[in-house]
Amino acid sequence: MGSTMTSASPELLAPGRTLRLRWLGTRVAYRDAHVLQRALWAAGEPADDWLLLLEHPNVYTAGIRAKTEHMLVDPSSVGAELLWVDRGGDITYHGPGQVVGYPVLSVPSGHSATPRYIHEVEQLVIETLAGLGLHDAGRLEGYPGVWAGLDGLRPRKICAIGARHSRRRTMHGFALNVSTDLSMFDHIVPCGISDKEVTSLQAEGLTVGIADVVEAIFAEAAQRWGKGRRVERQDAALPGAGPLATAVSTAPPLPDAARPAATPAVPAQAATPPQAATPPQAATPPQAAQQARAAAPAPAPAAPAQPVRLLGRLAQAGVDPAAGLALSARKPAWLRANAHMGKEFGSLRKTVRGLGLVTVCEEAGCPNIFECWADGTATFMINGDRCTRACGFCQVNSAKPLALDPEEPERVAEAVARLGLAHAVITCVARDDLEDGGASAFAATIEAVRRRCPGTAVEVLISDCKGDPASLGRIFDKRPDVLNHNVETVPRLQRAVRPSASYARTLAVLARAREAGLTTKSGLMIGLGETEEEVIGVLADLQAIGVQIVTIGQYLRPSASHLPVARWWSPEEFARIAEAGRALGLSHVVASPLTRSSYHARQAAEGAGATAGVGGGTGVAGVAELAAKASGGAA
Repeated sequence: MGSTMTSASPELLAPGRTLRLRWLGTRVAYRDAHVLQRALWAAGEPADDWLLLLEHPNVYTAGIRAKTEHMLVDPSSVGAELLWVDRGGDITYHGPGQVVGYPVLSVPSGHSATPRYIHEVEQLVIETLAGLGLHDAGRLEGYPGVWAGLDGLRPRKICAIGARHSRRRTMHGFALNVSTDLSMFDHIVPCGISDKEVTSLQAEGLTVGIADVVEAIFAEAAQRWGKGRRVERQDAALPGAGPLATAVSTAPPLPDAARPAATPAVPAQAATPPQAATPPQAATPPQAAQQARAAAPAPAPAAPAQPVRLLGRLAQAGVDPAAGLALSARKPAWLRANAHMGKEFGSLRKTVRGLGLVTVCEEAGCPNIFECWADGTATFMINGDRCTRACGFCQVNSAKPLALDPEEPERVAEAVARLGLAHAVITCVARDDLEDGGASAFAATIEAVRRRCPGTAVEVLISDCKGDPASLGRIFDKRPDVLNHNVETVPRLQRAVRPSASYARTLAVLARAREAGLTTKSGLMIGLGETEEEVIGVLADLQAIGVQIVTIGQYLRPSASHLPVARWWSPEEFARIAEAGRALGLSHVVASPLTRSSYHARQAAEGAGATAGVGGGTGVAGVAELAAKASGGAA
């Protein structure tokens, strides 16, 4: 067995403000976890510290000194891929049944600092295993990682460890085999070691679930790395698992504005990946596309039983659907928007109708439509009007999508020019049926607007494009002035609110955008059963990965087929959350009951310093939050 050290020595770690523990769920793509780590690492010190736990789908990773001959088969032949990464060590495997941990910690540089840090991570795993009942695990001299069976003649590797320590921050971490398919290790020389076996807790005779292991690791990490400071935790849920307990802070209380998130009693289910994409439909000429839209049958109204699955997921997330507000419940005064149907409102509506456009303002029932339209602003959506996802909060049509209209980008540009917008916001429906998730249409629309209106700032509110870096890159390469991708809700409620997305993927999209040098923005709605502490924890995550602008508004239930409102949040509570976000370091936080993603978009962009392109419009008062949804009609 190894050292009996029970806590990290003060000189080993340079603790940040808070230790944040995150269970990100299952099937988290390695590429998403990697870019998220890079963003947290780049935050530097004295930033917060993170421990990310998750499961990956099948993937082999190779460190900077790995030997290609240690990959014994074509990875695709066994349903995996091989990725080269910026860590030490050789080739290893990640996959279902394995808890992967990525500590992103501040660790001072100096003589032997990196070996001492790796020793500390090994000790974290050793103590965790002992608590789970595996008492013969420890270090094997001359070999990295954690080994089982040290009391016998056949030591077996149960946890691989590979880390990067540079600029006083760490990345990468450990992979603990719980109930892993050990045959996947037969296709490599694991960690470059050919004469030693690989094992798992299951193979060692311990019947423990992923939830048990996550709980044990977090408890040990809080005890070792959380001394003298606040420990904050949020979880996506583990399928079939019971509640994950909250790590307890040993630090003195902080002011309300800086309070970290506490873990609710019952976690949400981990978000599942989108359904397999179907082949994209071929584009048709504009007239044919318009005829197809006109001829397409209207989607059937939602059946009364439709909310059952949504409500079940909500209950699994620890929110009692029966305790929600009735759809007919009277809204408080602060949620009642005044109607302003002046000539500006009528003029904009006439322009929109004349161009054959359908606005999100109308389709989503936005409460700010009168204010924005009276101010000469509108919201459009591209890629058609049918979404391939069915989120629990959104009333956008989720019928089978139609072919893309190749003239849509030009019609959006015409609308921007005709309305004289200085700041255009363009959003979309999710198109998982398309190979690139609709990214090419975004790129074409940005190009069209820039060509027609070179002085107009362009803000895009994008889908996750299925997390594909190449697809996202098509949008990033067009250099929108603001890149918005909404996190929508707290980790615990992700599965109930947006079952085809995930918290980890959303953070990864935003981290990639920031890494590309873009001004980034995100938003969430509250009133679904989250706590104030959870919301502040999400703001901490967004700030840490470089997001500059955040919008927060009250969730309003579109219909009886959507998730119920748990409660109304007061203006004072929104103000408190905004102040907490600013205290965390976010450049611009817009939080109020009626705030929506594109509400006062130009002002938010300017508040965050994103002013490129602004000022060349023809002076429409207000500025557009244009999230464009062109349906039919000729420009």
